[in-house]
Amino acid sequence: MKTLPEGAPADGRPDVLALEMMTRALIGIALEAISSEGQGVTLPQFRLLLALEGLGRVSSSRLAAQLGLAASAITRMVDRLERAELVRRGTDRSNRSIVTVELTPAGQRLVTRALAHRHERLATVLDRMSPDEREAAVRSARQFARLSGDAVALGAAGPVPM
Repeated sequence: MKTLPEGAPADGRPDVLALEMMTRALIGIALEAISSEGQGVTLPQFRLLLALEGLGRVSSSRLAAQLGLAASAITRMVDRLERAELVRRGTDRSNRSIVTVELTPAGQRLVTRALAHRHERLATVLDRMSPDEREAAVRSARQFARLSGDAVALGAAGPVPM
């Protein structure tokens, strides 16, 4: 029986390895939720859509800063998402040289449905736990999220969306 994630060092800390396995499970659930929408959206593209949901109509430079990405990476992602009619480009009324990006109604529907799917899958896992396990998991998750702020790349409004 294999207990270590593939590629994990054999001398790894059991606590770190357990969180690595949980990370893979959570990413799997996130990817499943995105792919359930059938739009061919990648995880980085979904992060962009999720950031736009929180920010609303925003300049592409602010979006790049929020996601911790280069402006050129944002441009390429927005190109693809615009072709899929999930985002719309525009200009700032006060400065036409500023390119803005916002979700389209189709983009908002994708984000809403993918998050609902993800929440359903997470609820299914939590429902398999005893009440005590679920309470401990929630308490640990909140504490881990609070403490991880220094360990992850932070955008202007906190951890980058996932």
